[in-house]
Amino acid sequence: MSTSPESAPIRVALVDDQQLVRAGFALVINSQPDMEVVGEASDGAQALRLLDSYAADVVLMDVRMAGMDGLTATEQLTSRGADGPKVVILTTFDLDEYVMRAIKAGASGFLLKDVPPEDMLHAIRTVHAGDGVIAPSSTKRLIERLAVILPDEQKAPPAVLESLTDREREVLVLMARGRSNTEIAADLFVAEATVKTHVGRVLSKLGARDRVQAVVVAYETGLVTPGS
Repeated sequence: MSTSPESAPIRVALVDDQQLVRAGFALVINSQPDMEVVGEASDGAQALRLLDSYAADVVLMDVRMAGMDGLTATEQLTSRGADGPKVVILTTFDLDEYVMRAIKAGASGFLLKDVPPEDMLHAIRTVHAGDGVIAPSSTKRLIERLAVILPDEQKAPPAVLESLTDREREVLVLMARGRSNTEIAADLFVAEATVKTHVGRVLSKLGARDRVQAVVVAYETGLVTPGS
């Protein structure tokens, strides 16, 4: 969304019904030279109105809020199109019962509210980069665990992978293991630009909004299994 990503700061919106939480996050984020808080909201509906007026690159979204909850807001926000902000879900628990719904709704990552400040900043930079690692490590762990407990009828059928070439499947497997484009390029002995092309084709063929969505499909179809 930024026209000059090298110089323009990452624009972050904070959505949480606890003012103290928002204030703490804002203090940390605004202390960084490469990011700034552009708006705050206390529930999902207010967040949607805020984001109509202010452009944001990344939204930190709480799950449980009075009024419109964070999951409904995420669904509505990501349905506006791929050019919208990336959503990072804030959760109090390491495994929230709504995690898979949020991922399917288009959330790009998960963040525990009590993470160290440097982990929160890394998460914001990671999802904003888009072509970096899939998400904060907690997100990868959540996807692995959910792949085990998700009912079969909610999983993606293996047939969705049929459109992928052998090389694209290789790239998807490495994405699911949390490898960055640079690392995938080294693993496959190809140029990073080639990897970016493969990743783009994988996302397009799977109808995935971002890497997290593609990784979910990799686990749901059994292409990748937890711990593999």
